[in-house]
Amino acid sequence: MTPMHADEATITAELVRRLVGEQFPAWADLPIGRVESSGTVNAIFRLGETMCVRLPRTKGGVKALLREQEWLPRLAPLLPVPAPELLGRGRPGDIFPWPWSVHGWLDGAHPAPDAAADIATDLAELVAAFRRVPLRDGPASYRGGTLANVDAATRAAIADLEADLDTALATALWDESVGAPAWDGPPSWAHSDLLPANLLVADGRLTGVLDFGTAGLGDPSCDLMPAWTVLSADARGTFREAVGVDDASWLRGRGWALSMALLGLPYYRESNPPFAAMCRRTIDAVLTDADG
Repeated sequence: MTPMHADEATITAELVRRLVGEQFPAWADLPIGRVESSGTVNAIFRLGETMCVRLPRTKGGVKALLREQEWLPRLAPLLPVPAPELLGRGRPGDIFPWPWSVHGWLDGAHPAPDAAADIATDLAELVAAFRRVPLRDGPASYRGGTLANVDAATRAAIADLEADLDTALATALWDESVGAPAWDGPPSWAHSDLLPANLLVADGRLTGVLDFGTAGLGDPSCDLMPAWTVLSADARGTFREAVGVDDASWLRGRGWALSMALLGLPYYRESNPPFAAMCRRTIDAVLTDADG
């Protein structure tokens, strides 16, 4: 596979087989196969029919994996849809220098582009459930701070993408989001990365949520991103009404979606075309929904 990052480890099915055999010998004879995914942080392999192995692609992904190992077992019982059960904690060693995880496998498909309104209320229930999590000793969420933290990088991305988008409109919308009133409530839990690759659907309903490496406390408006990263224009209003957020939170959520997509499009254009296509759709959704 094409590496996505300059410092990415070489992770093969044979490596995973050796790791499982050394550390979880009871599972050593199970078949192993790579899962084709648009994810950018972890490599994923099926382990038999009911499990999967997740390994960080880079040293920078270790922090997220350890966060997931710590908090997933505590968060999953509080959510309205299943999350993958943590079944094993792999240790770093001579053949792979970082920790890794074994999870239960969840069946389902990722939401198709412009997902129908069926999952809008399900997504709203998931976001609300994260906000109700009573655990107050968690880490800061990945996107739980202020948009000012990514202002310079986002503006640079807009300038670099001049050939790909209406830069004047993108700048105006970004100005509106970054200038929105700040979150003035207590820190609240958020998943912080509700992208199509981290959601599962079946029969038009949300059936699972994946990847808790960015979850934590802060401004929860980042969990409004699926309004633009996942949902159709028609479903966006349903989602907003069901979540019940104010205008400032909506603008900040739109800002997180726009920033994520602007930064991701050029970085993953060649190495991860599905992720880059999701970024392109998100940018188009934000720019065509300027009054949203």
